[in-house]
Amino acid sequence: MPSSRPLRSDARGNREALLAAAREAFLTGDADAHVKEIARRAGVAIGTLYRHFDTREALVEEVYRQEVDELCAAPGELLGRHAPDEALRRFLLLLVEHAAVGKGMAVALESIMATDSPVFDDARTQMEQALDQLLEAGTAAGTIRDGVSGRTLLRALGGICGMRPTEGWRDEAVHITAILFDGLRFGAPDAR
Repeated sequence: MPSSRPLRSDARGNREALLAAAREAFLTGDADAHVKEIARRAGVAIGTLYRHFDTREALVEEVYRQEVDELCAAPGELLGRHAPDEALRRFLLLLVEHAAVGKGMAVALESIMATDSPVFDDARTQMEQALDQLLEAGTAAGTIRDGVSGRTLLRALGGICGMRPTEGWRDEAVHITAILFDGLRFGAPDAR
């Protein structure tokens, strides 16, 4: 089990290199990349990989967790740069892109679906909270209708983003997301 002590800078660099190599492999469709190949791409020995990640599944889980953390950090930045309704629209599109990333990682993620890992429940909770933040800001500004929760909106997006990845699915998902967004503005006091 990895230590909770802070990592030395060289160990932290090795861990970051491993995560970057794994992320690139999984997202480019090499979901079956062997840990030896990931270590080689990161420029470290296989023992270094196992010092940071006990199993391949632990590595996959951490790559996914990083993706979700980066995604769910976006609302604050978006709200700082855009009106609340535009921030929400942009975040919805980031969620569609996250789904595309998830489809690239789907095979790799299957390895942790059968475990007791809380990673998916944690991700869902983070995404719901991010959506709640944006919905509340939009409601307060009068540009988003009241009475929609992050959980409900995430469930709606789940249907959109869960579409089978056929040619053009991303364009269709973006189009359906735009329709959903229009529905969130319908009936808002100050909707444009």
